[in-house]
This record gives sequence, structure tokens and C-alpha cells, in this order.
Amino acid sequence: MTTATQNPGLAVGERGLQAYLPAIGRVGIAAIFILSGISKLTAPEGTIGYIASAGLPLPQVALVLAILLELVGGALLAIGYRTRLVAAVLAVFTVAAAIFFHAALDDQNQFIHFFKNLAIAGGLLQVVAFGAGRFSVDNRG
Repeated sequence: MTTATQNPGLAVGERGLQAYLPAIGRVGIAAIFILSGISKLTAPEGTIGYIASAGLPLPQVALVLAILLELVGGALLAIGYRTRLVAAVLAVFTVAAAIFFHAALDDQNQFIHFFKNLAIAGGLLQVVAFGAGRFSVDNRG
């Protein structure tokens, strides 16, 4: 158990704020994927065109895979089920998206999106390293 002297900025311990932070973080990161998946689902033509413009093969198949990964992966991350595996897969997906869709670093917008994706992947790797936390399906009971 953490003591107040080790982390004086938070109400600490198993019942304090610190116990809730992993769940809050997971839901925050998951929201990005879920909202992106819904956006792709509601406007597939634009996303198919964007995938095709990046030169990737089978843009319709890539769209379906991206939607499934974002919606299912986001939901699983939010509830904390198979959290480390899901976070690892989403991290790889996010870095791949940065490389394939945001690598034009001379464009300020793409530069921001590229490093935003790397930051999201970094957060996901924290989940891989430290797990889902107390409030998750992985740690129920």
C-alpha cells in the first residue's frame, strides 16, 4: 500500500484517488478509438479514399479492420478486458497509422498528428507495462 509520504499529491492507497486513475486513463484513451471508429462507420467513403490515397491495398478491407479494431479494441480497453494485449495491439495500430497517414512532417498539421499518435502509443505502452488497474474486468473479484 502506498503511503502519503510517498505520494503526497493524491489521496493514496487502495481506496483513494490513485486506485481510480488507471480506469480513468483507460477510458480517456479508449474514447479516442471509439469515436474514431464511429466516425469511420458513419462516413466510410471518405475514409476509404484516405486509405487509398496512402497507397495501401484493399482500402475497403482496411476500413472494416480499422473500424473493428477501434470499436472493439476501444471497448475492451475501456472495461479493462485482456488489457495488456489490447493496449499492445492498439499501440502498434496507432504507430502504423502515424507512419502511413501522418508522416509528412513538413506539414504542421501532419506533424502534430504524427506526434499525437506517438503520445497515444506511449500511454498505451504504460497500460501494457502496468496493467489495467483495480477497476477492470481483468482484476474483478
